[in-house]
Amino acid sequence: MELIILFGVLGVLLLLGVPVAFSLLAATLATVVYLAVPPIVVFQQMGSDITSVALLAIPLFIFTGELMMKGGLSDRMIALASSVFGHVRGGLGQVTVGASTLFGGVSGSAIADVSAVGGTMIPQMVKRGYEPDYAVNVTISAALVALLVPPSHNMILYSASAGGSVSISDLFAAGIVPALILAAALMVTSYLVARRRGYAAEAFPGMNAVLRRTVAALPGLLLVVIIFGGIRAGIFTAVESASVAVVYATLITAIVYRSMGPAQFKAACISAVRTSGAVLFIIGCAGAFGWLMAFLQLPSALVGALTALTDNPILILLLMSLMLLMLGTFMDMAPLIIICTPIFLPVARAFDVDPLQFGVILLLNCGIGLITPPVGSVLFVGSAIGKIPITQALRTLWPFYLTCLFVLALVLFIPALSLWLPQVLR
Repeated sequence: MELIILFGVLGVLLLLGVPVAFSLLAATLATVVYLAVPPIVVFQQMGSDITSVALLAIPLFIFTGELMMKGGLSDRMIALASSVFGHVRGGLGQVTVGASTLFGGVSGSAIADVSAVGGTMIPQMVKRGYEPDYAVNVTISAALVALLVPPSHNMILYSASAGGSVSISDLFAAGIVPALILAAALMVTSYLVARRRGYAAEAFPGMNAVLRRTVAALPGLLLVVIIFGGIRAGIFTAVESASVAVVYATLITAIVYRSMGPAQFKAACISAVRTSGAVLFIIGCAGAFGWLMAFLQLPSALVGALTALTDNPILILLLMSLMLLMLGTFMDMAPLIIICTPIFLPVARAFDVDPLQFGVILLLNCGIGLITPPVGSVLFVGSAIGKIPITQALRTLWPFYLTCLFVLALVLFIPALSLWLPQVLR
């Protein structure tokens, strides 16, 4: 009966359009009241989840991304990607994927990626004769690369949801190869769709232009090296690296690029505070929801149920991926990670699936949910920038959607794609 109340209240509220965080909190409180547990316990759990030291890295990395975005780094990334990929058929589509990959290594956020890169590239593509749905589809699918490369704050969230038992530096390393594969696969898809639609290629600007733009973008790109290299070498923790990233981003945009004035800095601060507040509130509500599921022993029950179905780890991962894809259609990424990690990670471990591989699989599944209606936040942002209805984007999204599913299948069936680099760097 407890589970019926918990998921029944949650489902009804989500169908009514109540925000996910409030739906999670209301469902948790309703179940706790039914169990005659003091409701204050729910708020104590919310507080304990958002006061974890490891989570401090998330608002700091969000602030870093905002500083780089407001400081004009995205324009330099786009210029560099344009000089390298622009001469390929459907060049601006290739540029978008390349720029999203580069900027994702600075922002660590799909929303920031589609906002920064899409805000520039979608209007440019439409202006040069690309159809709006193509521009939006390329941009929103390319934004998913940001979820897998350092400093992805969703990886930090996964590590915290796993009780700190999964190394953040290993997670950062585990996502790099799948991220590069996803970027390459999306470039191929962009090329094929562009060729079928007859889009032209841009003129190659020459090696001198490539070199100049590389030098211009290099200070920003070094941020990835500082974050990943510093954590990997044991020089500082994830929180310390996030603090260093904020200082570095401020100095680069204010002194080197000279594009960060008081107005831009204020805008970056306001945007980072709003985003961080929303994320931390969702984390608190989802954490209380996850605590209640653990209290009701749902993870162990799920392990038993799946074990009764099959003992094949591949089939188990496929079943969990199917569930995550369905959950991702109506739940945003942060609460999904916090809720599902304590449930599914013990199942994965019971079948000898490495937590690093499962983490990449989880992030890819949740990322695909970001471009899936009805709660696809990246899809909504991209469509808003492109000024087209979501239905128009969805009609032609399927080649990019299938590409993301293909890369997910590769990571699922070939563990070495996510485990090789962490093993080499140990």
